[in-house]
Order: sequence, then structure tokens, then C-alpha cells
Amino acid sequence: MSVVIQIDGVSKQYRLGEVSTGSLGHDLNRWWHRVRGKEDPYLTVTGENVRTRRREAKAEKLKRGKSEISASQPFSVSAFSSDYVWALRDINLEVAQGEVLGIIGRNGAGKSTLLKILSRVTAPTVGEIRVKGRIASLLEVGTGFHQDLTGRENIFLNGAILGMTKPEIQSKLDDIVDFSGCAAYLDTPVKRYSSGMVVRLGFAVAAHLEPEILIVDEVLAVGDLEFQAKCIGKMSEVASQGRTVLFVSHNLAAVQNLCQSAIWLDNGTVKHDKDEVVKVVAAYEHASRTGSGAIMFRPDQHRVRSGLQINAMELLDREGRSTITFKYGESIHLRFHVHSDEALSDIQLGFSIRANGLVVTSFHSPVFNVKEGQDITLDAEIPGGAFLPGMFDVDVGLAHGAKNVGLDFIRDGAVLFVSDVGVNSEWIYSRRMAGIVRLPVKWNETAARS
Repeated sequence: MSVVIQIDGVSKQYRLGEVSTGSLGHDLNRWWHRVRGKEDPYLTVTGENVRTRRREAKAEKLKRGKSEISASQPFSVSAFSSDYVWALRDINLEVAQGEVLGIIGRNGAGKSTLLKILSRVTAPTVGEIRVKGRIASLLEVGTGFHQDLTGRENIFLNGAILGMTKPEIQSKLDDIVDFSGCAAYLDTPVKRYSSGMVVRLGFAVAAHLEPEILIVDEVLAVGDLEFQAKCIGKMSEVASQGRTVLFVSHNLAAVQNLCQSAIWLDNGTVKHDKDEVVKVVAAYEHASRTGSGAIMFRPDQHRVRSGLQINAMELLDREGRSTITFKYGESIHLRFHVHSDEALSDIQLGFSIRANGLVVTSFHSPVFNVKEGQDITLDAEIPGGAFLPGMFDVDVGLAHGAKNVGLDFIRDGAVLFVSDVGVNSEWIYSRRMAGIVRLPVKWNETAARS
């Protein structure tokens, strides 16, 4: 098959900077704080003054007689010594016509940046990309949608952006509307849509306008299970027609079911070259299993900020040792370290377990109270045998039990693995046991009377 995407030595560099406050007076006040060595008074709640840390790191290096690394030096830029960061570094890749390629990796690995370069949303700093054919991209919720236009108007707008004529879009309109399930809201402004409805409509437009290359980022997680199945089926149909699909997802099961091959990106570089999807996913999972079960949360990981925060959590085996890998049938201990800057009552801690991007189950602690300045520790234990072998992600949060108001939330707080090695002979894992969780079932045998 002919090559439709050729990527040669592509790198992408971004410059770290500050967004204007929107007011000249505030910008001047920010500058005045900076020259006096004080913190930025207009940092966002979840922000971190990385410039201050870079200045401190630079001063420390100068004290030790070490020169600062130059920002002009490619691929060796220190996080604290330069205003530049490389999102992608020397990417080389060929994608053939009709190939379905999965792109996997952790958050911040450069997956979305690569897709944006392919979609010509941004340009590479170094390198060259050659593409044969029309590209349809669905990079994030609401990409290319005008919020004040109706769903119908946005279908025609997106089609025109993709190079389709009005008669061509009209001929596909019924199929698009039927696939999206948004027929009842077709003449409603998109700003009234839920995020799930926007994704449904956006995917329906991108998939039905017959692009030669379909690029899909991690957007299916917003949709429900039925819609995800429809999307995967549609992408398989597109691929069977000889078109090319690039699929980015944290749902490794979906990647394996849909894709023929995959690459693994890590920290802007290709960690595993393009290969059979099973081999790449296995390598990614194996590498993810190494690590400590003690996790300290960074300030930027907290999606909700309040006076009550989860500072750290631990994953412990039955011997109390820190680990992220558990034998099949072994109980999983989770320990959460919480700090409060104020006195609060009726608090609950909860955590959910995700597999392949989908929430499997969730747990909530009993209601408790905290005092100002208090540090508390909460322990939870998941009984052995609850999860079948596989990789699981842990999300954790805090809320007012009665008011149901979120106080803290951390997505991807930890990752844990359940191996297919049992704790004893009674826990021998059989490959015939399909699924993710194992629920207790009570059997009763009744002999039929003849």
C-alpha cells in the first residue's frame, strides 16, 4: 500500500510564558512584583510560579559555579534553566493507506501535539510532514463548532471547512443526524448541548464526510458505552473502505480491538517504534507496572481547590509494603493522607477504579470531621479477588457529605496492576474468566424430581 502520511524528523518547541491579565494596570502590578522578587499576584488558583523556581535554580547553579544550559541547545533544555520546552523530539513515522494506527502514552507525552501538527492546527518547529488526502480531525470536544449556531448549521460549517460542497453535505445529513442521536436538538444552538452531545455530533460529521484520513483524539471517553461502541464500529468501517485512521486513546482495550499497529510516545519521543498493536500495548503496560505505591500529589493535580486537600496516598500489599502490583486474590490496601487548613464537618472521601478508561466501581468513606491544621489518615481495603488481572487507574476526591460539594479531586491519582499470579493454589487465574471484576455468586443445586 502507498504511504499517505510521512513524518521526517519532526520536533515541536513551545515557549513558556504568562497570559495577560487583561488589564494594563494589573500587568504593570505583576511586573512590579516580579522585579521585587515577589510572587505573581494574579496566578490562577491551581497555578505554580515556575519562573520563580527557574530563577532559584539558576541562582543555585551559579553558586556552584555551573553555567546555565542555553535554550538554543536542542533536546537538552532544563526545566528550570530555559523558557523553552520540547513537546515532540525527532519523530519519524510512516502510515500506509488503509492502516489503523493507535498512539498511546501517558498524559503530556506529546500525542495531541502530534495530531495537531498532522491536522495543521500548528506547525512543527523542525522537520517535515507530507500528507496525501483530505483529513478530518476530531481533536477535542467542540472542535470547529460555533457555539451560537445550531447543530444543523454546524454540520454544514464543518463540512465546508473539510472541503465538502453543500449538495455533498446535504446527501449525508440524514446519516449524520441519525448516527449522532441529536435529531430532537438539531435546530438548537450548540451552546445548549451537553459535552456528550457535542462529541456525538462532531464525530458523526467527521466520520460521514468521507475523509481519506480520520484523526481521532481522546474524545470518546465523554460518550456513553453505546456511543463508544458505535464510534469504534464506524472507525472500523472507515478503515475497511481503504481509509486511514489515527486513534489516540487511554482505552487500551479499544486500541487493541480497533488498531492493527501502534506507537508509544513518552516525554515527546518515540518510546516504542511502530509495531503490532499487541506488542506495543504489552510493552507499555509492562513499563507502567514499575514504580512505587507511595504517591505525593503535585499542586497542579488538584482539579478542585479548597482548605481541605489530599496530599498523598499509598498502595500497600498484605504485608504493608508499598507496591503497585498485586497478586490475583490479594487484598489491596489504600491509605490517604489528608490535610485541612480549616475546621469542616460532614466530610467524605471517595475513590473510583477505572479500567480501560471506564469506571468499574467507586467507594466512599464514612462521614468524618476535621479541625483546623489537622492531618488525618484514612485507610481502605479492597478484598482479594474483587478484580481480575489487568491494569486499573484510581481517581480520588473529597466532598461535603450532606451538601455534595466537591472539595478536592485528583484524576489518575495512581495506577495499580493485578497480576495473573495467584496468592495461593486456590487463586489460580483461568484465561476463561473474562471481564474486569469478580462478584460473589451463590449457587443452589436442586435435583429435579422425576
